[in-house]
Amino acid sequence: MRSRESQIKAYRFRRDEKQRQVNDIEAMIADLMRKYDDLDQQVRAEEQRTGVTDPNHFNYSMSAKATRGRRDNLMRSVNELREQLAVAQNSLDEASSELRKAELLAEKETGGQAPLLAETAVHALR
Repeated sequence: MRSRESQIKAYRFRRDEKQRQVNDIEAMIADLMRKYDDLDQQVRAEEQRTGVTDPNHFNYSMSAKATRGRRDNLMRSVNELREQLAVAQNSLDEASSELRKAELLAEKETGGQAPLLAETAVHALR
């Protein structure tokens, strides 16, 4: 019984760690999107100020061109993070599934009482 509880704790820890990873990636994406929006606004303001909106025009603002490059790099980073988020979400789903299987197995072995008590005790300690 003791090893089953330890196993469930380990599965919970893995699931919680995967959830933290997903949350961290989502926060990074949100932060980069805010920065992207700020840079996009700066590009538009500079283009409006100079009256030249074509980046290939000889009189296009160097400031707008540099800001546009930074903005585009941010979007590439966001896209890479979205790919990482998909992988992390799949990993979280797997960890949650493993935890649920372990909980159901423990519940089956004990008749449904012990896991509920253990879960209550774990949440009481948090």
